[in-house]
Amino acid sequence: MIVKHLKNTKEKTKPKKLNELQATAICGNDISSSCLYVSALTIMYAGQFAWISLLIVALVLFLFRKIYGEVVGAIPLNGGAYNVLLNTSTKRLASLAATLTVLSYMATAVISSIEGMHYLHSIFESVDVTIATIIVLIAFTGLAILGIGESAFVAVIIFIIHLFTLSVLVFASIWFLANNGLETFNINWELPVKSGSILTALFLGFSAAMLGISGFESSANFVEEQEQGVFRKTLRNMWAIVSFFNPVLALLLVCIIPLAEVGAHKESLLSHLGQTTGGTWLAIMISVDAVLVLCGAVLTSFVGVSGLLSRMTLDRILPNYFLKQNKNGSNYRIIFSFLILCISVLFVTKGDIEALAGVYTFSFLTVMGLFGIGNLLLKFKRKKLPRPERARGISVVVAVLFIIAAFIGNVNLNTNSFFTFIDYLIPAFLFIAIMLNRTMLIQLLIDSLEYFYKPMRKFVVFSNRYLTKLNLQINSQEFVFFTKGDDVAILNKVMQYVQGNETTKKLRIVNIKKDGESNKALIKDLKVLDRAYPEIDIEFIELDGIFGPEIIDELSNKWNIPKNFMFIGSPGDRFSYRVSELGGVRLIM
Repeated sequence: MIVKHLKNTKEKTKPKKLNELQATAICGNDISSSCLYVSALTIMYAGQFAWISLLIVALVLFLFRKIYGEVVGAIPLNGGAYNVLLNTSTKRLASLAATLTVLSYMATAVISSIEGMHYLHSIFESVDVTIATIIVLIAFTGLAILGIGESAFVAVIIFIIHLFTLSVLVFASIWFLANNGLETFNINWELPVKSGSILTALFLGFSAAMLGISGFESSANFVEEQEQGVFRKTLRNMWAIVSFFNPVLALLLVCIIPLAEVGAHKESLLSHLGQTTGGTWLAIMISVDAVLVLCGAVLTSFVGVSGLLSRMTLDRILPNYFLKQNKNGSNYRIIFSFLILCISVLFVTKGDIEALAGVYTFSFLTVMGLFGIGNLLLKFKRKKLPRPERARGISVVVAVLFIIAAFIGNVNLNTNSFFTFIDYLIPAFLFIAIMLNRTMLIQLLIDSLEYFYKPMRKFVVFSNRYLTKLNLQINSQEFVFFTKGDDVAILNKVMQYVQGNETTKKLRIVNIKKDGESNKALIKDLKVLDRAYPEIDIEFIELDGIFGPEIIDELSNKWNIPKNFMFIGSPGDRFSYRVSELGGVRLIM
């Protein structure tokens, strides 16, 4: 009964896994939001052939469905490209993929929030884009910290609204064409190709359109939070959405909007299409949807980066500090750190979309290419590992070649953005390199300290011995006070003088006693003073004779105490000698 109770308790505390709709919504908001900008971008390079370029992208994505399905099916752990390379190659190559993925998520979060706030600004002009962007980032940080269940609930609502809005736009555009004909399409189709040839136009359009599948890799970064069998369905769903809406919307734009107007409306081309086909209500509906779905893409970034960095922390690439979870199972330190990174990037780039787009484009394409390479390595190095499906080797090679072509095309289209990407990649990878080699660096630091410490240690030991000996020497010096049998008040002043002005541990108090004198009272007083000044050892000495230069010389030689370390009180008028005759004895009273 006890065992059963414990088992039930464990089952109750086990976090709930994401179903197909929830998982698709989280990563689908990112990939489906691409239609808001990728159609305009592709038309600007491929013109009337943009929809064909987008169909080629859909073909590439179809190839990657099986590539991702095979890899994650064989190794169903968070991390995406990092995960497969970690299990098939070196930790350094895997860390490079992870760094690129984080950069991609960072750029996605900032770009999506900025773009979303630009759409909001088009509705409410009083909205400050920068401040609103920060608010969005903070809001979705809070949502991500609440847990993936709450994040999924919001993501599903946004996802459904977005698909509904896109469907309304498609039906409105088809209705518009049914009533107005294809005159605009015929005009656009006859326009000369800007790039000189159809193949060049298709290549450049394809390169630009590859941004339309960013987010496809996100599902692999939180696969552990998904129910069994859901991952492959998310790939299928994302592919279907992108393969339908992106080419269809691009074709509808070519049919309805003159290509000359695309440049003027490139930031909100779908809103312009809605305004043309349905009126103001549809334009506003699309703008509101754009705000929501772009914010949903921000959420995708937070969920994806949390899964990736928690896996990297478990693999000891990042400090264990990031593994701390709240009661909802969220790695809140990772999420909060990602927020700080995003806000810092926002201020460093001053919200420059082009600079961020460079990081976004090349990071994403490199991650996709590395995932394909990881699939090939999995085939060669982990042949016996069971997997639910297999991608043919030739299809993987073709998919990777498509990615390389898109990368080269984007370098030609955005050379400055490529260098911006390098500027961000180098410091990010340097940090990861330090973490990977931290034991070596710590050992190097230890060796360096040892190297410099050894000669210093000798110097310190020698100096310590010398100074200790010198200090003992100074403190071992004895002093003498000649007393005539003074009372305790005078002797106390003597002690105060010695304590305040001399460095010594011993004072000899000497009395030259005459016949018949008794020092009982003096001895009692000195015992009191000895207790009052425990740091100074008081030694009382009685001598017979007459105080004068002879006895001072005798005691100085006998005790090896210089005469200037011998004290007397001020002599009276009846004193037989002048002070100068005493050989340097000091007057202290």
